[in-house]
Amino acid sequence: MASVCVNDALTDDELRWVLSRLDSDKDKEVFGLVCKRWLHLQSTDRKKLAARAGPHMLGRLASRFTRIVELDLCQSISRSFYPGVTDSDLAVIADGFRCLRVLNLNNCKGITDTGLASIGRCLSLLQFLDVSYCRKLSDKGLSAVAEGCHDLRVLHLAGCRFITDESLKSLSARCRDLESLGLQGCANITDSGLADLVKGCRKIKTLDINKCSNVGDAGVSSVAKACASSLKTLKLLDCYKVGNESITSLAQFCKNLETLIIGGCRDISDESIILLADSCRDSLKNLRMDWCLNISNTSLTCILKQCKNLEALDIGCCEEVTDTAFLGLGSDDILGLKVLKVSNCPKITVTGISKLLEKCSSLEYLDVRSLPHVTEVRCSEAGLEFPMSCKVNFSGSLTEPDVLL
Repeated sequence: MASVCVNDALTDDELRWVLSRLDSDKDKEVFGLVCKRWLHLQSTDRKKLAARAGPHMLGRLASRFTRIVELDLCQSISRSFYPGVTDSDLAVIADGFRCLRVLNLNNCKGITDTGLASIGRCLSLLQFLDVSYCRKLSDKGLSAVAEGCHDLRVLHLAGCRFITDESLKSLSARCRDLESLGLQGCANITDSGLADLVKGCRKIKTLDINKCSNVGDAGVSSVAKACASSLKTLKLLDCYKVGNESITSLAQFCKNLETLIIGGCRDISDESIILLADSCRDSLKNLRMDWCLNISNTSLTCILKQCKNLEALDIGCCEEVTDTAFLGLGSDDILGLKVLKVSNCPKITVTGISKLLEKCSSLEYLDVRSLPHVTEVRCSEAGLEFPMSCKVNFSGSLTEPDVLL
């Protein structure tokens, strides 16, 4: 029987089907080593690419990988001295990778508004853009992106210190399907900007305004009302102007809230937290309220009793919390906590931790640093038995989970 060459027997579509059945990236790379035809098929079928290259090489990559939809050009923090992608690189990218939907430029310090103008002009299909810590960017560049990328769903702007409320107005007017917005450290954002944002962007699921020190109750309340059904994650770390009015608005409108970060919001007290616990009892999974100095046993017990799906809780430095918060748990109160941080709560003792362990067998990480009455020796003397999979941080030597960052 005469031998048959596979290249003669199979069409391009059939070979692409074979390629699609390969699970690992390594196997797909090996597929391209068979011959030039298979390399061409593998190249044109590729959807993701991570690269570190100048304009010439980027142009060659664009002509070879014609179907790329996800491009990762982020710059490692360890190479912070190197600018990474530049405006000239972005001009080539925007012109060559017209199918892009995901573009990661995190920490590319060489990018300016000129580069973002290229993105807005050419990448109309873009849905995800990360320009965090691209510190030269301003409202002008973001307005250009909003003008051209109407389908934008996720935008990360952490550390872009020149961004102001004007960018939020542009997003509101042109990017109405926006679902996730990261503004950490954008200190020029105010309540007025958030109010303008949610006039048009009412589908926001995740909003990170950590360390936006000019945001207060009026801005958070605007978001709560406008995005009531969609909002699931809200991060307000060190937003010291945020108080009970914000939490009350969230309790009133946002019944689907899953993650709330309010660490450092020192004006928040038991009154609003109790309302939140009742309103979000079925949805709340992650709650960080370290340094909320007005939080006491009353609201903490309420959270533990009512929020049955709570998985991660941080009450570090809440100095008014005592063992009573845990001793108030009844026989029917079973906790599903996986992460609990109670560092620097000096009134908590081994007695409280013992009660907690009775009610929670699912703990994976327990932070008891700087608790004078809870040491490794005292826990051993009291005969405390921690879950097999639980890492107990007595001294700060363990890596913390990032679920509450």
